[in-house]
Amino acid sequence: MKKILLISFGIILLGLYGQNLFASRVITGVVCDDSNQVLPGVNVVEKGTSHGTITDVNGKYTIKISDSTDYLVFSFIGMKSKEEYVRNSSTINVILFPDQCSLEECVVIGYGVQKKSMLTGAVSAVALSGRVPQSRNYSLAEDKEDYAIISGNKYLDPKQSPLSTFSVDVDNASYSNIRRFINNGQLPPHDAVRIEEMINYFNYDYEDPKDEKPFAVYHELAKCPWNKNHYLLQVALQGKRIEKANLPPSNLVFLIDVSGSMNATNKLPLLKSALKMLVNELREEDKVSIVVYAGAAGVVLEPTSGDNKSVIVEALDKLSAGGSTAGGEGLKMAYKLANENFLQEGNNRIILATDGDFNVGISSNLEMERLIEAEREKGVYITVAGFGVGNYKDSKMEIIADKGNGNYFYIDSFMEAKKALVEEFGGTLYTIAKDVKFQLEFNPQHVAAYRLIGYENRILNKEDFNNDKVDAGEIGSGHSVTALYEIIPIGADDITDFLPGTDPLKYQEDISVKIKSGKTNYSNELLTVKLRYKLPDENKSKLITVPILNKVKELKDASNIFSFVSGIAAWGMKLRGEYYVNKFDYDDIVDWIKKSNWNDEQGYSYEMIRLINSSNHLSEEIAKN
Repeated sequence: MKKILLISFGIILLGLYGQNLFASRVITGVVCDDSNQVLPGVNVVEKGTSHGTITDVNGKYTIKISDSTDYLVFSFIGMKSKEEYVRNSSTINVILFPDQCSLEECVVIGYGVQKKSMLTGAVSAVALSGRVPQSRNYSLAEDKEDYAIISGNKYLDPKQSPLSTFSVDVDNASYSNIRRFINNGQLPPHDAVRIEEMINYFNYDYEDPKDEKPFAVYHELAKCPWNKNHYLLQVALQGKRIEKANLPPSNLVFLIDVSGSMNATNKLPLLKSALKMLVNELREEDKVSIVVYAGAAGVVLEPTSGDNKSVIVEALDKLSAGGSTAGGEGLKMAYKLANENFLQEGNNRIILATDGDFNVGISSNLEMERLIEAEREKGVYITVAGFGVGNYKDSKMEIIADKGNGNYFYIDSFMEAKKALVEEFGGTLYTIAKDVKFQLEFNPQHVAAYRLIGYENRILNKEDFNNDKVDAGEIGSGHSVTALYEIIPIGADDITDFLPGTDPLKYQEDISVKIKSGKTNYSNELLTVKLRYKLPDENKSKLITVPILNKVKELKDASNIFSFVSGIAAWGMKLRGEYYVNKFDYDDIVDWIKKSNWNDEQGYSYEMIRLINSSNHLSEEIAKN
């Protein structure tokens, strides 16, 4: 009996000890900035562990921690990290402050603010102007980033150029990259600002197509917010949404850059966390392989079922950075693995995660294009996730995604990783239409001039529209694409400010003669939108045609989405220093966006307003110097 009592007593003690050992509690709170505005996407982590959470759209967080935890660490890009002592608290509210160098320690340059220690000795050679410079490289002593040249689209006369043709673009890397610059106390360089990617960063929740087509086409025409003499046309398409359970199986190859340039907290560690989020979305029928490259390339995980998440995560956890960058060899090895495990009725895709620095092996853009285009024709696509700062090769990554029938995004935070790889999972990985092209024909009876806002590196020749051999953009499940045109109508008194006139043509009949004689048709139409696309497994395109009548809304009658999208475009032009919005300052843009009353559930619109206000502040600091 005594023995039984002792055993029972021991069990009770063990139970009490176990309760104490594994005791946990929940802490909640709100994180704000120093102006008392909530901060979504703040990382909240138990100090010394990888266990954590992020704040929601309202800046709120909930985290379950061990009783042995002493501190929580709060971090957010552009803000000073903060440690909070837990004590016996169940609620901890936190204020984070901007992490910007003081003005005494900074030098203001043409596109932002940098610490003196980061600049070369030739500071005096930098123009201290208030406009965003037209320079083509972002280059500091410790930072060298490459961007493709952007020359803004000019106004065209529909009598000489009635057709505007471009490829769709669902990339959104530019927006999060701009956010990274601004959060770090800089205005972005001119060529980092791709307005179409800023616009298409947001989900406007257009209605799904109601027929068998893979997407629906929408349009809206209203007065232009920054020039009441002009019109602004919004053209959009919405891809059909497919539930994750109904997506075809995926054959994915993670191609991961583990070179020395990735040895930073905002590169490889963030990359691994981002891919773990994606792994959590995979199903049993999906397969994952992992190829890494540094001084050489190698396979670190053979094809593994998405149901075996622990094995995939373990392989990711073992990765570390070091060595040079054999990107070309990595690409070849990833394609080889993808082809060996090709799914005839599935999604075959490489996900390249890198800062874009390819300096060993295949290094020229032309060589990479040829390799990627050849593999694209076999049905292996490539999606690119960019990381990091300082050695970022945006131009190279954009080419890879464009030529590889994939999309390109830049991940600067856990919140962005969640958006790209969880919330937009289907669109990121599964293509519902390829080679999607727009062509708009403008009616010179009503249009004196027009210009496409953004899409500068997506412009096609007019004959490319009907040529099914010409590659164009892809649309993923649930993706939407929005484009804007600024239109100067016939009779506008500022036409010569934007489009100098030419002498009448000698050998062609002027369209104005036909208009006066009443010989023109379609007099009630402003333009016609045409769209071509191919289904993923087909090589012949299909055509959609949508005429748009010459009926223009007043701004007060425009939709919330129209107002919000036009505000983003104005911000992008402001960041570029384009003269079209000279009379529309940052405060006007913020007021216009707020009046739109458009608000997304995730809170990205609030974040954008904060970024515009920061842009304004940085511009004012530049102007003072």
